[in-house]
Amino acid sequence: MPSTDRDSAHLFTSESVSMGHPDKVADQISDALLDSFIEHDPRAKCAIETLVTTGLVVVAGEVALHTQAANDALGRAEETIRDTIRRIGYDDAAGGFDYRSCAVIRTLHAQSADISRGVNDGDDASREQGAGDQGMMFGFACDETESLMPLPIQLSHRLVERLAELRQNGRFGWLRPDAKSQVTVRYEGGAPVGLHTVLISTQHTEEVVDTKTNEMSAEAKKIIRREVIEPVVERECPSLSTNKLILHVNPTGRFVIGGPHGDSGLTGRKIIVDTYGGRGRHGGGAFSGKDPSKVDRSAAYMARHIAKNIVAAELATQCEVQLAYAIGVAEPVSVYVETFGSSDLSPAVLERVVREVFPLKPARLIEYLNLRRPIYFETARHGHFGREGDGFTWEKTHRVADLRNAANVLQAV
Repeated sequence: MPSTDRDSAHLFTSESVSMGHPDKVADQISDALLDSFIEHDPRAKCAIETLVTTGLVVVAGEVALHTQAANDALGRAEETIRDTIRRIGYDDAAGGFDYRSCAVIRTLHAQSADISRGVNDGDDASREQGAGDQGMMFGFACDETESLMPLPIQLSHRLVERLAELRQNGRFGWLRPDAKSQVTVRYEGGAPVGLHTVLISTQHTEEVVDTKTNEMSAEAKKIIRREVIEPVVERECPSLSTNKLILHVNPTGRFVIGGPHGDSGLTGRKIIVDTYGGRGRHGGGAFSGKDPSKVDRSAAYMARHIAKNIVAAELATQCEVQLAYAIGVAEPVSVYVETFGSSDLSPAVLERVVREVFPLKPARLIEYLNLRRPIYFETARHGHFGREGDGFTWEKTHRVADLRNAANVLQAV
C-alpha cells in the first residue's frame, strides 16, 4: 500500500456498482453508441455524454464520422439506446424507467475543427497524430490477486457481476438491475490478510418485502449471502481470514425504487469504480463515450498495461505509472513510474525501460492495443481493468521478457 509505514495494520475499502446503476446505464449507452460508430468507421471521433433520469435519456456530444455506414448508425442512435437499456434489464414501465416508454433526446453534433487539426490521423503524411487532449493518466497493478488488481476492487466487481448473473439467468426473478457492493480488506505489512466487511445493496421487487417490517425479507438476505457473497469470497480469496467478517445486505431495509427512476445518472461519474477503487492516483478523466484518440482513455489503458507487465515481470510487487500529454503533441510530456519501495530499480531506470519497451505516442499505442474496434460496451460495466477477453488487450502480460531484458541491460550500463 502507498503508506509511509508499510508494516502498519490498516483497513482499505473499495466499492463497485452494477450495470443497472444509473451512472453505469449512462456509461453503457455512451459506449454502445461509440461501438456502433467505430464498427463501421474505425477512425470515428466521438465524445458522447449521456444523462438518464425518470423516463428520459439525453445524449449530447461530438462525433466525426467518415463513412456512410457510420452515418447510418448515427441515424439508428435511438434504436441503439433503447436496445442498450433493454440489455441492461430495464424492461418494465412499472419501475419508472424502461426501454420502450422512455423519451430519448439526441443532440450530437460535429467535432470542433480546431481540435481535429491537432489530432491528425496520419492522412497528412507530414504530421503525426497528436494527443486528443492534455492531461495525465495513471495505471496501477499489484500482486494481491491473479489479475494483479487490488483485492478490494476486484472482489467488489465480482460481487455485482455475480448478482447480474443470477438476475439474468432468471434464477431469482425478484432481483432488479440496480445494485452496489463494497469490500473492506484488512492489511498487515502491506499485504491483505483478511476480509473485514462486505456490503451488498441490491434492488428488488415487492415480492421479497416482508409485510410486517416493510423491509427485504430475512430469507432473501440469506440467499444473497449464500448465492453471491460466499461463492465469490471462496473463489477469489480462499486463503484469507473471514473470522468476525461483517456482512451487510440491504442495510437500509428495502431497495425497490432504483435505477434512473431512483436517481439520475451521468456518463463518467464512476471513475474510481472504473479504475482501482481508490488505490493509486487518478488523472480525473473518464472513459466511456470516448474514442481511442482521447488519451484519457487509451493512455490510461496503456498505463495499466505497463504497470501490470512490470509487476508480472517481478520488477516490483506494486506499480503506478503516470503518462502525461499535451493536446496535438504526439510525444508524452512525461513518464513516471512509482513502485512504493517494492522494487530494486530506481524510478529513473524504470522510466527508461518503459520508454524502450512500450510505444507511447497516441497512434502507436492505439495500434499496439488494437483499440479501433467495437470493444467498449463491455468495459462500461464491472470495471475496465482486471478483466479477461479479446477486447481487454491492455491486460495481456506478454512483455515480461522484454522488460526483464531491458532492465538487465540498463542496470549494467
